[in-house]
Amino acid sequence: MPAEAVREAEAAKIPGLPARLAAANIIGDIVQGGHRLDECFAPNAVPSRLSGLDARDVSLTRSIVTVAVRRLGLIRYVLAELLEKGLPRQAARLEFSLIAAAAQILFLDAADHAAVDLAVRAARLEPKTAGFSGLVNGVLRNLARRREEFLDLAARGEHDAPPWLAQRWRKHYGEDTGRAIAAMHMLEPPLDVSVKDDPEGWAERLDGVVLPTGSVRLRSHAPISELPGYEDGEWWVQDAAAALPARLLAPRPDERVLDMCAAPGGKTAQMALARAQVVALDRSAERLKLLAANLARLQLHAEVAVGDAAAYQAQPFDAILIDAPCSATGTIRRHPDVSWTKKPGDIETLASLQTKLLNRAALLTRAGGRIVYCSCSLEPEEGEQQIAAFLRRNPDFRRMPIDPGEGVPEAFINRDGDLRTLPHFWPNEDPRLAGIDGFFAARLLRSA
Repeated sequence: MPAEAVREAEAAKIPGLPARLAAANIIGDIVQGGHRLDECFAPNAVPSRLSGLDARDVSLTRSIVTVAVRRLGLIRYVLAELLEKGLPRQAARLEFSLIAAAAQILFLDAADHAAVDLAVRAARLEPKTAGFSGLVNGVLRNLARRREEFLDLAARGEHDAPPWLAQRWRKHYGEDTGRAIAAMHMLEPPLDVSVKDDPEGWAERLDGVVLPTGSVRLRSHAPISELPGYEDGEWWVQDAAAALPARLLAPRPDERVLDMCAAPGGKTAQMALARAQVVALDRSAERLKLLAANLARLQLHAEVAVGDAAAYQAQPFDAILIDAPCSATGTIRRHPDVSWTKKPGDIETLASLQTKLLNRAALLTRAGGRIVYCSCSLEPEEGEQQIAAFLRRNPDFRRMPIDPGEGVPEAFINRDGDLRTLPHFWPNEDPRLAGIDGFFAARLLRSA
């Protein structure tokens, strides 16, 4: 039997250890390999770290990984404090096991001795790390003793975001707002849904509240498919900010509408519900399968097209929605891996793609037609600056400013009349009801 298989068999005999090993491996896949957190837990994940785990262990693994990645800045700082000489080069992957254990000790309801013991056992399983099991034991016991000190540090929020992102937010939004954004990312995200009709009624059935924009925010995080109305297609999961761009486009019955980069389909559903003739375009055939399944559940129709939006050709449309690929820094609360998988250079690369999408949309918009461009990014290069450059290139387009009378809170509208939400908007004593994804959207009208 191969040595790796022997180690897996040994690990399987120790309750809780397979989940901890899987968590450490997935943290490494995210931090070192740039994998997305959600993809790591997908049934077809490559590499698969969950084989052989039962549902309870998979849930535990996901809890550890999510907290570890959300709090990675602080955890790395704490481990650096405790590892005065750093980790031995030949045992570098020990870092991910230590990160997983530290997440449990600091932020999860796990017994200290269990977290320490399992991390030590994990170190002993690997020939390269077996000699450092004593180091692991000492570091984690020290961490447990100093827990309150480190939690006080966590409360100050000084290490919540990667330095390059924290610096950007302070520069663009100011010191206080930059800190408020980073602090909001440390909270578990709310669950918002868009409903076909009767938001008040569905808020009561789903134990939620109706937000000022019409979305319903749930108090609990029960399994989605078990909630009332899901199987009947009465609603779909969609962050309140993500629901705004399609409302700003305001498609009318029988208008020809193009949803660029459409998957997974929340905005397509909104426009199909308005009885527009929607073309849902995306370059990923796999993601479009998910979109088609969502539309089938919701009993809504759209034409599905696989293709590169930057080169797409068709007859002009009455309206186009561009939900542009972006750095997604506005969704870090929902996708904490974004903080650690995105790099500064990605913003420039993505901004170039966004420019191409806007240029293509301009060609595909009929005279008198309109475009809504949006991105779930906090970075001005992917929002405000993108639209300013587009209007300079295209004098036949002008901005259609948003009016608070359209159901958009005045605080969400910037001085140019565009939508700009920030994660700390909508404060609430109950964290489950607070905040919103960071989003930008601008509405543009082509001259008749």
